[in-house]
Amino acid sequence: MMNELLLIASVVFIFGAVLLAYKFFGKTGLFCVSAMATVLANIEALVLVKAFGMEQTLGNVLFAATFLITDILSECEGKKEADKAVWLGIFSSVFFLVLSQSWLVYVPSDSDFVTPAMKTVFSNTPRMIISSLVVYAISQFFDVWLYHKWWKFTEKKFGDKRKFLWLRNNGSTLISQIANTLLFTLFAFWGTYDAKTLVSIFISSYVIFVFTSLIDTPALYLARRIHDKKMNKV
Repeated sequence: MMNELLLIASVVFIFGAVLLAYKFFGKTGLFCVSAMATVLANIEALVLVKAFGMEQTLGNVLFAATFLITDILSECEGKKEADKAVWLGIFSSVFFLVLSQSWLVYVPSDSDFVTPAMKTVFSNTPRMIISSLVVYAISQFFDVWLYHKWWKFTEKKFGDKRKFLWLRNNGSTLISQIANTLLFTLFAFWGTYDAKTLVSIFISSYVIFVFTSLIDTPALYLARRIHDKKMNKV
């Protein structure tokens, strides 16, 4: 049960941190969390754990948080700001990729003991980040686009811009996460794990994304409430 409890706690902590960042720092806070999440998720994704009867990577929750962030920005700040968060995530990943690979080029001193461990972790990072970059860009831009398509549909159909937040949230995230999960599993892990493990990673990752998508809906409502309160104070 330890892994299960840790995963639940991480969802609460990460989603809570997203809301606190928005409450105290506005969209700038969300941009910062988005940049950190895209970098850290690529490192966490290297770690496989078993939880809820499934084998899965640790990066799933952080990747899910980036979708929550773009949905908050779409809902409260507009499509342009949501797209900006995606571009920031891409920039952060490229920056980290170049910098982390430069660490491996240095000749360590005789007293160094960290480099072997760094090479073990970061020698796998380029493929992970490049795969993530491609998949992240495709799935996130698609998610933002689909979010606003759902929004236009519900507004036109029901004549209310604020209603059906849950539909545009889950309707965009759950669909875009299928592409995100499939493409990332294939690009990042093909040839590293056998087919059975790949299928397990795909299924477990998508199950987690479904779970986190349902959980991030109340978080999105809270974010809109935070935004409304700020607007009322102006």
